[in-house]
Amino acid sequence: MLTAAVCGDVFASPSVDAVLAGILAVTGKAGCLLIVKNYTGDRLNFGLAAERARAFGLKVSMVIVDDDIALPELPQARGVAGTLFVHKIAGALAEDGADLDAVTAAARRVIDGAVSIGMSLDTCTVPGSPKEQRIDPGMAELGLGIHGESGVEQVAFSGARDAMAMVTERLGPHAGEGPLVALLNNLGGAMPLEMAVLAEELLSSPLGARIRCLIGPAPLMTSLDMQGFSVSLLPLTEADEAALKADVAPIAWPGCRDVAPVTVQPLPDGLMPIQPMPSQNPRTAAFIRRCCEILIAAEADLNALDAKSGDGDTGSTLASAARALTDALDRLPLADLTQLYRAVGLELSQTMGGSSGVLLAIFFAAAGDASASGADAVGALNAGLDRIQQVGGAAPATAR
Repeated sequence: MLTAAVCGDVFASPSVDAVLAGILAVTGKAGCLLIVKNYTGDRLNFGLAAERARAFGLKVSMVIVDDDIALPELPQARGVAGTLFVHKIAGALAEDGADLDAVTAAARRVIDGAVSIGMSLDTCTVPGSPKEQRIDPGMAELGLGIHGESGVEQVAFSGARDAMAMVTERLGPHAGEGPLVALLNNLGGAMPLEMAVLAEELLSSPLGARIRCLIGPAPLMTSLDMQGFSVSLLPLTEADEAALKADVAPIAWPGCRDVAPVTVQPLPDGLMPIQPMPSQNPRTAAFIRRCCEILIAAEADLNALDAKSGDGDTGSTLASAARALTDALDRLPLADLTQLYRAVGLELSQTMGGSSGVLLAIFFAAAGDASASGADAVGALNAGLDRIQQVGGAAPATAR
């Protein structure tokens, strides 16, 4: 990728001397390409440093990245995360021995094709400065810059799907035709789980069908602790795909990976559950449905109770299982209690997460075994209760 990176203060261009020092440190007979994002200080300082380097007899080219499409009325667009496409492709060509003119031409071609836009729930915190509180709760800013510059507008935020829909809708008219490579960038403060959800929404969007390769999600061009993301797109050619997939040393580069449907394999022999024969019993069906309705209605209260001693998801887990069990009523053996207990246990083991599903599956399996041995309904359920006490270690509280 890059041979040298020249740093200034936070959100400030490096000085001319610093840039010149970088050029002198790494430039040989082959020359040097400066990849500069389109900000006034960077253009001026890198440009003057390039002139001074040329006065020393060095071959120096410079390209300006302007991939941000958020503010089309700006006379010069900002350079944002699409710069990474330029770094990677130009770097791969240089590593393969291409001359300075060829590398520069490739960089300019990539710049012409790259488009980006970002969205954030919050501005960033600049060390030593008060944080700008311009984005209200429940809102997000679309098209803000990597230094916290204002975006094109503030929009209501409701979730990852709508956020990604707004971003891809803005990118669509600039994405041309044919296959694309996408770069999903964490602006600094988003969690990996949030970025994974955004990746799923990106690939499920109307543009997703054209995305053949994905870079990220990863923190690639961050803005300190900004709680947001950006998407960059580039028309994909075979040569650029090879350059983007070429091995590099920086561990922060996440690689460029092919996008393909998830392959679902059938269960191995012996794990495919045997489905019981369904049978009808209106009274039993009504009883199960009523129990499920009670659990669904108590979802919030059970979550609040569990939050006092656990992770606050018991209500959601039981409600999800209750909905699944309600949907499964038509295929349950309602007229045969022994088979019903076993079928309910199987259903819950497949639809409930955490320890709850396992415990209830054990409960109903034991109830089914007791029923098969001649126990009545009360005896079978008591047998199930005894079994989960043995397995789980719980017991009724004793009076003090």
